[in-house]
Amino acid sequence: MNGNRAENFLRLIRRSQRGRLKIYLGYAAGVGKTYQMLLEGHRIKEDGIDLAVGLVETHGRAETEALLTGLPVIPRRKFTYRGIEIEEMDLGAILSRRPSVVLVDELAHANVPGSKNAKRYQDVEELLAAGIHVISTLNIQHLESLYETVERATGVKVRQRIPDLVVAEADQLVHVDITIEDLRRRLKEGKVYTRERLETALDHFFRPTNLEQLRELTLRELAAQIDSRRRDPQGEDIPASPDQVMVCLSSRGPNSEALLRYASRLAGRLNRNWYAVYVQTSKERPTVIDAATQRTLSNTLTLAEQLGATVFTYKGDDVVKTILQFAREYRVGHIVIGTPGKKVPLWKRLRGEASIVDRLVTEGKGITVVVPDTKAIREERPTVETTSPADETHNSSQRHKDLIPAIDAALLRTTAIVWEELIEKEEAIRHLLDSSRGVDKKLKDSAWESVLEREQQGGTFVGEDVAIPHAQIAGLSRPLIGIGVGRGGIQDHEAGRRVRIMMLLLSPVDQP
Repeated sequence: MNGNRAENFLRLIRRSQRGRLKIYLGYAAGVGKTYQMLLEGHRIKEDGIDLAVGLVETHGRAETEALLTGLPVIPRRKFTYRGIEIEEMDLGAILSRRPSVVLVDELAHANVPGSKNAKRYQDVEELLAAGIHVISTLNIQHLESLYETVERATGVKVRQRIPDLVVAEADQLVHVDITIEDLRRRLKEGKVYTRERLETALDHFFRPTNLEQLRELTLRELAAQIDSRRRDPQGEDIPASPDQVMVCLSSRGPNSEALLRYASRLAGRLNRNWYAVYVQTSKERPTVIDAATQRTLSNTLTLAEQLGATVFTYKGDDVVKTILQFAREYRVGHIVIGTPGKKVPLWKRLRGEASIVDRLVTEGKGITVVVPDTKAIREERPTVETTSPADETHNSSQRHKDLIPAIDAALLRTTAIVWEELIEKEEAIRHLLDSSRGVDKKLKDSAWESVLEREQQGGTFVGEDVAIPHAQIAGLSRPLIGIGVGRGGIQDHEAGRRVRIMMLLLSPVDQP
């Protein structure tokens, strides 16, 4: 038995001892994933199989709640986090109960701080390792490798994401699909979100163009998964071919995360293994580079592992030589590398010097070098002006003097509200706007639209306990501050987060 067959046999043994994972996959909330999962739960129970509900989120949907009737539910575990009581799936209770099959909704959910695992998919992996079969649900936008694609398509930054490997290793994928018209009709009928969130959802994330893009992504992902499984070499002795994929990482790469996601998608399309390789030069020893760069590099390597890459770190001052040596040893056919940050000056090129990319193309005989335009998907970063210490001291003092009248005026117009019960993010913003003094209705409506538009560009829940929605408003004469305290919490369902304090900041366009 050769090495490949031995590895495949061990893989079969490991999988035979694990539970099976089935995922209901959809393109958006409301297509019916949880509903279909619960219907299957009833069918399994009727067949006499020991089934339990580990966690199902009904979001107040009557038809979904009705399907829970008759299914054994394992009580959730209660956490108190910063004075707020939150319920999460009780992993320990499920492992103790050991049902044959457990239903676990919303696979990409982030657990409350203090839980055993940071993400729900990690809880599911523990259940599978214990031999428990799991049925779960997932929306396409939560796949890690689709982060930039979804952001470009919808303008929404998805914060709760799972490694593609979780879906790739699922035993079954079930596509849950309805037409975009039917989904929007369900939204208008109040079957997906509460009435308070309805208008915002229809005008922003659930716009027809967004849904069309997400639906197309779902179909493409399913097609890729089907093709990958059809060509899965498990149990077969397929001769190796130089089509493996590797991505070259840098400690100071401008967009390493986007590069990794691109490589992940490329490897998936080719149905090949892929590697993430970082070459540490003498200028990048841990004792030389700063702590921030070390953290960035560590996070990049962690993400590579989450996306399914095998990570290697080498030492060497000739980066190209090291990369090509690795490529030959591991039969790499595609090298993915980021767009060069700086071009080699003409006078250096005349002396024979070349960039890493140019050398890879020239010296990498028979290897395809892929250079995605990571600059096109790079997030804009604030520019930093360089000043001397003396100038900075003067400028800082002057800025404080200029700000004092504006801050005093804003504080005189501050609105403060306390909510006893849990409140949705949009509703909290609306309350603060409606309670603002000295602002007419027309201006409030304009502010409402501007704040929601800003939220779609990227959530403003910062840290663990504070949300700071903000916008610049045309026609506003002075800054406006609204402060809300939610004793029961302020919930952002889209981000899956909850805070206690909201500060609404509005400023004139000409005085940001």
